[in-house]
Amino acid sequence: MTEKIHDLIDKRWSPRAFSDREIEEEKIKMLFQSASYAASCFNEQPWRFIYATKDYPERYEQLLSCMGEFNQMWVKTAPMIILTLVSKKFAKNQKPNAHAQHDLGLAMGNLSVQAMSMDLYLHHMAGFSPEKAREIFDIPDDFDVLTMIAVGYLGDLKQLPENIREMENSERIRRPMESILFDGDWEVMK
Repeated sequence: MTEKIHDLIDKRWSPRAFSDREIEEEKIKMLFQSASYAASCFNEQPWRFIYATKDYPERYEQLLSCMGEFNQMWVKTAPMIILTLVSKKFAKNQKPNAHAQHDLGLAMGNLSVQAMSMDLYLHHMAGFSPEKAREIFDIPDDFDVLTMIAVGYLGDLKQLPENIREMENSERIRRPMESILFDGDWEVMK
């Protein structure tokens, strides 16, 4: 096979060492614009974001406070934090949107590739309290709170505690194709 996956996808990874360099406002706009261009069921675009940079310290601290202690340890150097949400129902008929989380994934894929094209990196996290985020931001029950993301330029590994540095240097492992493409054997796919 002479073709290979795009460099922006190939070099994507989720660092924990972020530089304190601010992200330019134009780049922040482009990140969210790229997310808005994602495909979605019935063009519903169910994704929503709450974000803060260190220029908005109150909101930044609110977002940071939603994270578990381990994530707070390293995220605090990232210049931007995002909280992702989805609208649970279709706007046109108020029926449940079973595809909203999938659609958010597509939006985040777009945002990830756009970030890489601008030398920005993302680290997606599930280690946070959706309940605390819901309380702090008074998020209505119409929305599911899904993930948090640290965003920034690469930083120096030396700024991280040693145990986290070891995690950063670990090999990037991907499942073999046989384990993700169904060929009649469910055991291979576990």
